[in-house]
Amino acid sequence: MHFGLSSTKEIAEEFGKRLRAHRLAQNLQQTELAARAGISRRTLIDFEQSGRGSLDVFLRITYALGLIDSMSELFELKPKSIKEMERADEKRQRASRKQLK
Repeated sequence: MHFGLSSTKEIAEEFGKRLRAHRLAQNLQQTELAARAGISRRTLIDFEQSGRGSLDVFLRITYALGLIDSMSELFELKPKSIKEMERADEKRQRASRKQLK
């Protein structure tokens, strides 16, 4: 699935499906994964079916499945030019002001 052309609802549903697939690949029952994640079975069922839930629920499930390391590069800034690479070392504190024309 290409997320760039998907709605947020479709992306959330896809995350739920993917986490369910990982649970099944690890041969875990919903009750076992929910216990490991510290959430209710109903919360896990809802997340697997719809992707609905809090970021905390998503992270708990991801951690309990041993997938948390997969997220380390998720929003990492990747410079595309030498100039961007040089600027990447400078930690920005805020966005630049828009220039009025």
